[in-house]
Amino acid sequence: MSRGRGSTKPGHTGPSQRQLRVGEEIRHALADILRRGDFRDPGLQDVNVTVTEVRVSPDLKNATAFVMPLGGGHPEVIAALNHAAPFFRAQIAHAVRLQHAPRIGFQEDTSFAYADRIDRLLHDPAVARDITRDLDAEGVPLERGGAENDEDGGEADGDLDARDVPDLDGGDREGRRGA
Repeated sequence: MSRGRGSTKPGHTGPSQRQLRVGEEIRHALADILRRGDFRDPGLQDVNVTVTEVRVSPDLKNATAFVMPLGGGHPEVIAALNHAAPFFRAQIAHAVRLQHAPRIGFQEDTSFAYADRIDRLLHDPAVARDITRDLDAEGVPLERGGAENDEDGGEADGDLDARDVPDLDGGDREGRRGA
């Protein structure tokens, strides 16, 4: 029996509990280091950066920190953070108890822009019209179809009767009943 982690779908395993825990510890340590702001790099002076997530590889040797510079995206801040990655690795080695400090790479977090785009799409008048068209005054979805009977004249209750079941063996159904 295999001991899979994450999703039950084959090939779609999520991060392990250890990866999530280590990622969160590194995120807190990075946030503390960035809050202190004792950098030599002039590209990082007086820059406010939010660390939104840290993803750690399964072997815990590599980490990707998703950051968002406050006040909008600044590609030079991401480049400066990646340039100072060895400094952050050394600081994390002191702050987080791990056998090996992971190599850190920084990427801009685009999830906020994506969420904003989805929000704008949902509030678009054409989309809002399609969403609310099928709702009554209280916001409850209306019944679709409205017909009580299906096309055979039977009830639309989802139950199958004998005429709905296909004859898979090719025999004459009426002839076998002993009519």
